[in-house]
Amino acid sequence: MKTAQIRQKFLDFYASKGHTIEPSASLIPHNDKTLLFVNAGMVPFKDVFSGVEKRPYNRAASCQRCVRAGGKHNDLENVGYTARHHTFFEMLGNFSFGDYFKREAIQYAWEFLTVELRLPKEKFWVSVFEEDDEAEDIWVNEIGFPRNRISRCGAKDNFWQMGDTGPCGPSSEIFYDHGENIAGGPPGHADEDGDRYIEIWNLVFTQYDKQEDGYLKPLAAPCVDTGMGLERLAAVLQHKNNNYDTDGFKTLTKAIVGLTKEDGGIKQDNASVRVIADHIRSTAFMVVDGVIPSNEGRGYVLRRIIRRAIRHGHKIGINKVFFYRLAPVLALELKDAYPELKKALANVEKVLKREEQRFAQTLDQGMGILTAAITQLKGNEIDGETVFKLYDTYGFPADLTADVAREHSLTIDMVGFEIEMTKQRDRARQAGDFKTLQKGVDISEQTQFLGYEQLESSSSVQALIKEGELVEQIEAGEHGIVVLATSSFYAESGGQIGDCGILSNDTVAFVVSNTQKQKSGAFEHHGILNKGILKVGDVLAAVVDKKSRKCIARNHSATHLLHAALRTVLGETVTQKGSLVDSEKLRFDFSHDEVINKVEIDKIEGMVNRKILANTKVHTDVSDIDTAKKKGAVALFGEKYGDTVRVLTMGKDDFSVELCGGTHVNQLGDIGLFRITSEGGVSAGVRRIEAVTGYSAYQFDNQTQDNLNQIAQMTKSSSVQVVEKVAQLIKQQKELEKQIVSMQKQLASNQGDDLVNQAQGVNGVSVLASVVEGVNGKDLRDIVDKLKDKLGSAVIVLAAVSGNKVSLVAGVTKDLTDKYQAGKILNHVAQQVGGKGGGRPDMAQGGGTESSKVDEALASVKGLI
Repeated sequence: MKTAQIRQKFLDFYASKGHTIEPSASLIPHNDKTLLFVNAGMVPFKDVFSGVEKRPYNRAASCQRCVRAGGKHNDLENVGYTARHHTFFEMLGNFSFGDYFKREAIQYAWEFLTVELRLPKEKFWVSVFEEDDEAEDIWVNEIGFPRNRISRCGAKDNFWQMGDTGPCGPSSEIFYDHGENIAGGPPGHADEDGDRYIEIWNLVFTQYDKQEDGYLKPLAAPCVDTGMGLERLAAVLQHKNNNYDTDGFKTLTKAIVGLTKEDGGIKQDNASVRVIADHIRSTAFMVVDGVIPSNEGRGYVLRRIIRRAIRHGHKIGINKVFFYRLAPVLALELKDAYPELKKALANVEKVLKREEQRFAQTLDQGMGILTAAITQLKGNEIDGETVFKLYDTYGFPADLTADVAREHSLTIDMVGFEIEMTKQRDRARQAGDFKTLQKGVDISEQTQFLGYEQLESSSSVQALIKEGELVEQIEAGEHGIVVLATSSFYAESGGQIGDCGILSNDTVAFVVSNTQKQKSGAFEHHGILNKGILKVGDVLAAVVDKKSRKCIARNHSATHLLHAALRTVLGETVTQKGSLVDSEKLRFDFSHDEVINKVEIDKIEGMVNRKILANTKVHTDVSDIDTAKKKGAVALFGEKYGDTVRVLTMGKDDFSVELCGGTHVNQLGDIGLFRITSEGGVSAGVRRIEAVTGYSAYQFDNQTQDNLNQIAQMTKSSSVQVVEKVAQLIKQQKELEKQIVSMQKQLASNQGDDLVNQAQGVNGVSVLASVVEGVNGKDLRDIVDKLKDKLGSAVIVLAAVSGNKVSLVAGVTKDLTDKYQAGKILNHVAQQVGGKGGGRPDMAQGGGTESSKVDEALASVKGLI
């Protein structure tokens, strides 16, 4: 039975048992910040099991794609060395949320394996928790499973818990016997680690809530969570003892062998071939789910896996950029199960190819360093400094170095590596600018925000803060923070800056320069009291600066349009990484791994402006979070959402739909005009766009036109012809520079002839140390080479001076290098002019910054010889 058939058969079976079939969730867990990746089928249902989330069903089934290559659950190092470890795998699972329990879970599993799949009953072995009499009784007395093929195991193997406290319970595991010809014993036996008995299904019975004192409190509604590896089940049904021999891998391994040399002797069962086949699966789906190679978090895990695959390709003789070529093979293999891979294929290929090209530049150098270290090694451990050098200089993740070491029966010094990493972090920390923030005061009362509908309101002062302390009053001229019961001022959140304005009554006037929000929801109005004495309990009119608010609203709404345009032009893998919206401009950071070219910039900018010109109404809806997500709303980076959220919809056909608590224009035409002012990278895999709107965009265009007109005047052309004119001038400049270089070389050649006569004999050696006029440092080497030929046996030191800068070149003819080294001679001169240098025994170069000492330094060469 093919892997695709098994996957579908499982889902169809549980659908017939009343289960809702859920599609595979993203590899990026949305409900667990402790995980880098979804590593089990139950992760997307974690909040349902804990009671935080409610679903419209109480039983479900899924085929969930999983990654175990980072954090606590990491199988990366085992891939390629075992028959069943993968960085990427698919987990079949059925789940009950307070519905059925042990009896049905066991019955369903047995029916699927023996009736649907027709696997022989005598090939199975079962384990249960040593204290779980109920599960064993069901297996023996209801299923009819032989008691002598049931192992009672301890909590290490058969008791699952989410953490030190919380939901937990016993489990029952189902094993398949691959036959007597394979070494290994059943679970619970001394030789259980062999490959004969392989666990294929784990049935977890979540029936307790573990308390801090260790007490197992029974749950009112026990749950079932199961997991079965699709790859392992395919191996069973296809009579294979190795997952890599199944149809799910064979197409990939065949394609990989096809990339090697025909006479290289590489077969599909080669360990490196299997590593690459595994790694293309995990990396392709990581990119599909928005992960981009970087030096931290999920991006670093992706980078590690890609580079490990490339190293294994290098190992089996694939010396060209190859890894990305496997993505279409995988997409075709999984086109029915995961059509999203085919949809994102172009981006997957682009990301993988770029990362491989980057690593290829240093792979040979790094492997050279590593090979040399291994060759010179006296013990059996590669030192931490070498491991760190490979990581820091050549991009070798530590586990890649460990992988190579393992192939030579060596280990790596991880303690030493971490010491070097700590040193690097300390250096970076010391280079940074860290400031201690003033301790504030927490206010428990939440401020009611009125600013969506009105820019003026009236409210009483709930609290006053001055210099980090609660006070009863603030006097004129003092800075402070005012907390109101209600406010029309927007508090900084979701990238939008806080409002400014005036808080006043007949006797006081407090100028607000910024508005912040505490965790409790209390609004802090920061500013200075211009007149009067402000006291707790005073009633104030709160008036927002209307001009500033309108500018902020224009920029914020344009940010939403920009986000949608980026996803349209660059692909849906674009995700927001940060933003800043103020009254002057907008700044938007997003995930993307390459420079955006001018054509793309123009397309994005044009798309946003067309939406503005269409002048459609901005729709604001308030709904629960689930309804918003079903509508396709995009959550903004850094924003925290409660049970009720605001959904902003902009443009025809719902061009932009985002969750956002910020303030916006009523009609898109209110934005006026949108102009991108800059685009660039801010970190690995993250780009930044800055833009302006409204009158600021008009001013930007106006300034651009003024600059163009000035250039036209300076070049004596018109604004229409100015580009052509500047191109001509640049061409003329390059031609003149070539002429200057040619003249300098001719001058240098002429001077070379004159310099021959200046050489002096010292101990039978011709010594020449002189300043060469009108020649740049680059030409000195050519002059030295020519002088060597003419002088025959000589020591030469030449200097070129430009301002305070001194360029030096030293040369020694081959017959004298045993006695005189150019590097030492040059360094002797360079130190005297405030510099340094070095090179080969026959040629060296360097320089300094104290040109006034050059004559004295050159004169010392004769004495040195």
